[in-house]
Amino acid sequence: MNRHDPIYKIVPAALWLQAEAAGQFDGSPVDVQDGFIHFSTSQQLRETAEKHFQGQSDLLLVAVDPRMLGEKLQWEPSRGGALFPHLYGPLHLGAVIFASDLPMTPDGRHIIPESIR
Repeated sequence: MNRHDPIYKIVPAALWLQAEAAGQFDGSPVDVQDGFIHFSTSQQLRETAEKHFQGQSDLLLVAVDPRMLGEKLQWEPSRGGALFPHLYGPLHLGAVIFASDLPMTPDGRHIIPESIR
């Protein structure tokens, strides 16, 4: 894992539209509850999608340049010990590389783009 590689956030499309209107993303309800915005690396994305978003449609995959987040981005261990990127503050949209649809197979699994895996 290179800490300069993009990090990713899976976001309901409606919530992302609100962020675009506001000029920043303050997090999903679980992010707000936890006090930081949860992100995943490309290696963690499949597990995140399966564990937290299985069967959910109308999602976007947002890629973010971690170098633009400064010291508010912290790499912290999960319960399993893997380091996950957590942003302590709002995500300013200038750090976003792209936001694209996250399609789903008929059985409810999300299709992670080949370029990310």
